[in-house]
Amino acid sequence: MRRRPGRPRPQKWDNVVSPPRVISYTPGASIPLPCSARFSARSHGLIARRTMIYSMTGYASATRELVAASGTGGVSVSVELRTVNSRFLDLNFRMPEDVRVCEPTLREMLMTKLSRGKVDIRINVQRSEQGANAGALNRDALDQLATLERAVLEAFPQSGHLRTGEILRWPGVLAESEIAPEVLRDAVLGCGKQAIADLIDVRGREGAQLAGVLLANAAEMEAIVAKITPLVPELIVKHQQKIVERLQEALGIVAPEANGNPTIGGVSREEINERIRQEVTMYGIRIDIAEELSRLTAHLNETRHVIEKGGRVGKRLDFMMQELNREANTLGSKAAAKELADASMTLKLLIEQMREQVQNLE
Repeated sequence: MRRRPGRPRPQKWDNVVSPPRVISYTPGASIPLPCSARFSARSHGLIARRTMIYSMTGYASATRELVAASGTGGVSVSVELRTVNSRFLDLNFRMPEDVRVCEPTLREMLMTKLSRGKVDIRINVQRSEQGANAGALNRDALDQLATLERAVLEAFPQSGHLRTGEILRWPGVLAESEIAPEVLRDAVLGCGKQAIADLIDVRGREGAQLAGVLLANAAEMEAIVAKITPLVPELIVKHQQKIVERLQEALGIVAPEANGNPTIGGVSREEINERIRQEVTMYGIRIDIAEELSRLTAHLNETRHVIEKGGRVGKRLDFMMQELNREANTLGSKAAAKELADASMTLKLLIEQMREQVQNLE
């Protein structure tokens, strides 16, 4: 049977399944991905990246010079941004009325980039001396307006004269600036966009420094916890032994054994010793700080995780500072030795330092 022309002849390997590709993997090395997988990961943001921590304090400014079409005058546009810490996002604008139309756009840009902080936005529009002369009176327009007014008064004698404000608002009486409003608006928005980008960079650099300070304090606190953790059982045993000795001494002084009598007030000494051991055990449980140390370690690990993860961590870290301070206070109240009391005081000082820095984070 003849085959149709143009169709390829089947080969013997057409139905053979190719073996899977084996990818070697070394522990600690990155796994190679196919091109399609790498493209998909980048497009969908699946590759994890560390997010920066931003401070709420910063300053940035941007300036642009606009030259009139005639070349005899110009306008200088500047945008200044100042930010300080605040619980919420508070935007305060100060700008001339002729660029007030830019406020909604600038507000939207700031709300997209910032989440917390008090932001002062100052926009200055300064015209050069040549541009300032643009507000001078146009004599030709005044003469034409006066001629029209006389003609109207001749036709309608009962009509009144024009007022000064009406004359100044008459089109063409005041020489207008050669900078178009659209050009001025674009310049303000361009300066605002540049100033916001610079402000983000400044806040990011300061946030990175604050993150380093917080991590250093957390490491110091972890070192303190690791130092006192092995000492806790020994300190508790010593404290319990002192209590036992004092109780036994007090009982021996109050009711000494007479003529070999093994009882004191009808109670055997074995029962008294058993009662002493129970009381000492209960007191040891009350002063045991193993649970507080475990929670301190867990809170410090979570604090480090939040800082290293980055992003808007201000409120979360503030909550972690409250939890750390609570555990440090409990540790101090249960301290049965000078070493534990000193450790509790040092921990509270470090936590207070961290709390002050956290107040500046977004």
